[in-house]
Amino acid sequence: MEATTEIVENEGVWGGGNKPLNASYGKMMMWFFIVSDALTFSGFLVAYGFSRFKNIDSWPIADEVFYHFPFLHGIDAPMYYVALMTFILIFSSVTMVLAVDAGHKMQKTKVAVYMLLTIVGGAVFVGSQAWEWKNFIQGEYGAVETKGGQILQFVTAESGERITLESFVSTLPTDRSQHTGDEGLWFVSESALPTYSVAEVQEGFLANPDLLIKTEIIDPETGHKIVLDRAASEAKIAQAVYVVEGANLVRNEYGNRLFADFFFFITGFHGFHVFSGVVINCIIFFNVLLGTYERRGHYEMVEKVGLYWHFVDLVWVFVFTFFYLV
Repeated sequence: MEATTEIVENEGVWGGGNKPLNASYGKMMMWFFIVSDALTFSGFLVAYGFSRFKNIDSWPIADEVFYHFPFLHGIDAPMYYVALMTFILIFSSVTMVLAVDAGHKMQKTKVAVYMLLTIVGGAVFVGSQAWEWKNFIQGEYGAVETKGGQILQFVTAESGERITLESFVSTLPTDRSQHTGDEGLWFVSESALPTYSVAEVQEGFLANPDLLIKTEIIDPETGHKIVLDRAASEAKIAQAVYVVEGANLVRNEYGNRLFADFFFFITGFHGFHVFSGVVINCIIFFNVLLGTYERRGHYEMVEKVGLYWHFVDLVWVFVFTFFYLV
């Protein structure tokens, strides 16, 4: 009799009968995933913080990088669009809370409506992030890089505003060809050639005495990048070896190359999480419409995917703080 009782008790424990913290198996597994993913993001952000601290004097200033806003080309709107993206994602977290609450009350129509709003918010955020990536990669002004790896930007002496390479470069009769895999050194293909050569940029700069060079070094007293005088600018432009347009994993026109590497990796990793969440939310949404959870008698699946969505929103708050505010 005692043996039988012991077997029944063991079946209750190992068969899922007990609920730690009064949570179902699915919720517990979701929490395990969230904790492990939180540790992953923490490692990435700590690495970003360490790299920024080591290169604090040359780290790009966020207001000078993220200033684009759709349909407002040429207007300086630093951080406005990033703030709008953040608001949209946080609002989608609110609609997810409302969907979970409606699920507890077994209100199928409200669950569907709030899930749809959450999906729309997530899709808009992913699309906005893709648009931001496009502008970051494409760039707008252009710069040059010295042999030592420093990025040199160009500003007007009168107002200190950045100007594009296109506005001052000279056209020189040079023969430039891009190496392809079948004719390059050791059959290595060359990346796409920049629009202008170093010589054209140097010639155009020397021909425009009202231009100055802004370095990537930040003045600790003013918090702005140091602008050289004309004599120092002419000496510095002679050291240019690359023309940089936009950003990639090798170099970028905004400053320290590590900034672009971390930006692509961390925001891309988070964007993948948001995209995955949108896909999962779509599946749950169609299941709601089909009445799957009505037949089960509960909307726990909505609550579980809600935990994941809130986690994604919370991570973005930290990413937003580290990349854009600090």
